[in-house]
This record gives sequence, structure tokens and C-alpha cells, in this order.
Amino acid sequence: MRADSSAESRVIMPEQKPAGPAGANLLFLREGEIRAAQDMLFFAYRDFTNAADVILEELGLGRAHHRVLHFVGRNAGMSVGELLSILNITKQSLARVLGAMIADGYIAQVQGRNDRRQRLLTLTPKGQDLKRRLFDRQRERLVKSYREAGSGAVEGFRRVMRGIMNEEARSYIDRTEARRDPPPRQG
Repeated sequence: MRADSSAESRVIMPEQKPAGPAGANLLFLREGEIRAAQDMLFFAYRDFTNAADVILEELGLGRAHHRVLHFVGRNAGMSVGELLSILNITKQSLARVLGAMIADGYIAQVQGRNDRRQRLLTLTPKGQDLKRRLFDRQRERLVKSYREAGSGAVEGFRRVMRGIMNEEARSYIDRTEARRDPPPRQG
């Protein structure tokens, strides 16, 4: 232990240790820190979703509609089964939301080519417009916070979020990123 040399402060400070690999100093895993992280996740979710809630409310839509728009927009031509798997909800819950979105002209549904029982989903131009508006509202929050945090924090955030997700969600993220950033060609 060493004493802080400033005249105004007589706080005893622990010796500074060199920074090691992530997780080397596990003091941040105290229960109080975990509870604070939980609080932050709840508040971040509330404020992040509220950015889109205003637009959704004007249209008589909710967060379930937003999630459907998001994932169908990211995965054009996906099957209803794939959407059910991603959202982890019942068929009945999805049927209510999806039926309304098809009726309101946000989503188009067609039969699969190989399996006629399969229903494939895409956004209509109206759905693409709404998805863009919602994305732009939430993008503002993400860009601002990423800029304030810096690139190292962005990578740390990604690692923490992946750690919270289950294996199925991490697998989805990996597949999505592989489509977005294909490996460079060799030769």
C-alpha cells in the first residue's frame, strides 16, 4: 500500500499493478458491480427501445412488430420457422403479429419453391421504409454512445453481449456477420 501524496487527500491507495489480460483482476465481478451492470442493461434497453417506440405507437404497432420487421429485414426470404426460432416465441404469438403486418402491407409472404408448405417472408417497400425509420432513430443512440466510448470499448461491449447470449444467438450473429463480411479471396 502507498499513501497518496496530495495534501488534500489522505486516502490510502492500493499499489497499482500492471494491466494484464481481460479478467486478470476479478474485483469488478463483485455482486455490486454485477447488479450495477444489470441496472444499466435494463435502462439501456428501455431507452434504446423508446427511441423506436414513439414511431411504433403512432402506427398502432409495438415492440413485437419491431422485432419482426428487424429480423425479416435482415433476412429477406426467411421462413416463418426460422423467424420463430430467432424470436423464441410461440406460433400463436407470431401469428397475431405477422398476420397484422401482412394485412397492413409491411410484410409479404410467398410459398417456398421447394416446399410449398413453407412460407417465406420479405419486407414490402412500406415495411422497408418503416424499418429504415426505426433503424435511423436507434442508430443515433448507438453511434453517439460508440463514439463516446471509443473503439476499444466497442469491442469490449461486443464481447460482453456475446457472453450474455445463448449459443443459438451467438451462432445467428456469426452467420449474419459472415454474410456481411465474407472472407477475402485468395489467389
